[in-house]
Amino acid sequence: MKYQGSPTFTHSQNDKVGVLVTNLGTPDAPKKAELKRYLKEFLSDPRVVEVPRLLWWMILNLVILNIRPKRSAKAYETVWTDRGSPLMYHTQDQANALRENLKQQYGDNIEVEFAMRYGSPSVDSVVDKMLQQGVRKLLVLPLYPQYCASTTGSTFDAIAQSFSKRRWIPELRFVTHYHDNSDYIKAVADKIKVHWEQHGRADKLIFSYHGIPKRYLLNGDPYHCECHKTSRLIAEELGLKDNEHFTSFQSRFGREEWLKPYTDHSLKAFPEQGIKSVQIVCPGFAADCLETIEEIGEENREYFLEAGGERYEYIAALNADEAHIQALTNLLESHLQGWATISESTALRNELAKAKGAQK
Repeated sequence: MKYQGSPTFTHSQNDKVGVLVTNLGTPDAPKKAELKRYLKEFLSDPRVVEVPRLLWWMILNLVILNIRPKRSAKAYETVWTDRGSPLMYHTQDQANALRENLKQQYGDNIEVEFAMRYGSPSVDSVVDKMLQQGVRKLLVLPLYPQYCASTTGSTFDAIAQSFSKRRWIPELRFVTHYHDNSDYIKAVADKIKVHWEQHGRADKLIFSYHGIPKRYLLNGDPYHCECHKTSRLIAEELGLKDNEHFTSFQSRFGREEWLKPYTDHSLKAFPEQGIKSVQIVCPGFAADCLETIEEIGEENREYFLEAGGERYEYIAALNADEAHIQALTNLLESHLQGWATISESTALRNELAKAKGAQK
């Protein structure tokens, strides 16, 4: 059968509203085999690496997947906890908190789940679960404040691919970005203010975002512009002057030019410019993960201190902080307008359907 039906559907089942929050993904364990499987899925996505497919297949399978999994496994071991990958448990905590908030308004008529674009739980498996629960209206929130084709666009591809094989398609709403949402901006700014109250201010506040190839920007991706707008709005909320903050991009891969300035290069140069103390925050990450904890929290710290810096502080992501959850709740509620499920008599619907010959 080409298109999947809904085998658990009954006419006595309530129609529900669904909210699916997604993030990038994580390997199942900090081991070479799990990293190879995860990286293969991630790096095979044409949204992530825009290189001719045959050429990239050879590079990926003959070179990268024979080298990088072992190295990445060692890095993941340094951040793994009793709860597993930080990205996994932070995303799960966020989904649980959002579920509690939204149920206060929608009651049992709403289902809130989370999925990962790569790895588990997969978008397809969670969409299937939600449809079986009776979800007929689905709102998807990728936890990427700034739109990028490699992240938000790829998530839409996964949703579309899941729907393309299903017979019954729910109504769909999809949040493409929230980089300038006032609640989100205030939540980030307030987290920085709390850090300042506890530790004082540094010479410069660094906003560091995940990088992408410059070619993507030139081809029309709005990510670069949205990152800079986020930085500007947070700086305005904090009352910072232009020379008191700095925006840069991290996590380069390959040899081509990526968005500049590069975070690591900038940190190495700051001490010679008289900037001896920095505080760094990553407003493009809704949850702490390998990149924020290990790359920004540790690796870049070493670069700065070895170059003559004296004080380096990473300000954690918003994770499941109350202000962050409330900001996301407000965002979701604005997109759920008009979707309040009206409870009807399922007993009556079931009776009428059976009178027409329905089996269940």
